[in-house]
Amino acid sequence: MALHLKGLENQTVIITGATTGIGLATARMAAEHGARLVLAARDENTLRKLCDEINLAGGEAVHVAVDVGDKAQVQRITQTAIDTFGGFDTWINNAGVSLFGNLLDIDEQDYHRLFDTTYWGVVYGSLEAARHLGKRRDGYAGAIINLGSVASDQAIPYQGMYSAAKHAVKGFTDALRMELEHVGAPISVTLIKPATIATPFPEHAGNVMDTEPTLPPPLYEPRIVARSILYCAEHPRRDMYVGGGGRLMAALGHCAPRLMDKIMSAKIIEQQQTNKPEHRRHFALQEPATDMRERAPYSRHVAKTSLYTNASMHPVLTTTVLAGALIGIVALAERRSKN
Repeated sequence: MALHLKGLENQTVIITGATTGIGLATARMAAEHGARLVLAARDENTLRKLCDEINLAGGEAVHVAVDVGDKAQVQRITQTAIDTFGGFDTWINNAGVSLFGNLLDIDEQDYHRLFDTTYWGVVYGSLEAARHLGKRRDGYAGAIINLGSVASDQAIPYQGMYSAAKHAVKGFTDALRMELEHVGAPISVTLIKPATIATPFPEHAGNVMDTEPTLPPPLYEPRIVARSILYCAEHPRRDMYVGGGGRLMAALGHCAPRLMDKIMSAKIIEQQQTNKPEHRRHFALQEPATDMRERAPYSRHVAKTSLYTNASMHPVLTTTVLAGALIGIVALAERRSKN
């Protein structure tokens, strides 16, 4: 069954984890495209500040302060969307948090807390969205967009529990998609798999290393992910990698897993550590982030675009260009052979 999604200017969009990083970039970009927004995160004051910013700029946004790891609180997001806009069209499960350090050194309670947000938050949001979107009869499909990661395919040492959660998100999302297709539900289900993105992600993560954590290269701008998410809100896609570096990592891990294990253990652990000693700081694992930043400073180069991701969003154009280039090469070769 072909699925047809509304244009963003005619959509109501729910975004969890909306006050920082990818979620914040997506909220602002969606507002720029004219979408009505229901923004969810844990801190009421930060949400109110973000909604004021969007509404003063001419957008439409409401908020609901919830912990997505609590099923009952997630249901409040739906009710807010219904009460304010009569429902919603796209639900983006973005909220997530990580833990840095050796798996043997991390407290079990922190493991559970990570899964509450990064995995169960996606499950509760997806099922809530599916129950609502499955009832629509207006000729349009709704969209569920879940934030996975390159870690959904390739485990990252010293972010082992985060990798496990993102693997679980992939398994859940794929199963949900197949089940909804089986019953003919008018719902597009997409898994977004970003590479390393230059957000405050490591600053908000839990950490048991002796040094402050950072992210390994290559790094990409958050708005590249936001653009990919919103593309999938208008165009049904099974999944999408964001950043060619992440796609290459996943491909190598699939084709040569033992080699990738050696590369990751030899290089990636070191690349996630800075030369700054760890100090007591705010961890979003326990308390909500309140700094409202899309971006964080990194000493490494941060790519402002991704040719691979751009090509993924324009497959027909890319195929045409590649075919044209191939025809040109063949023609040139034939011309030279005649000479």
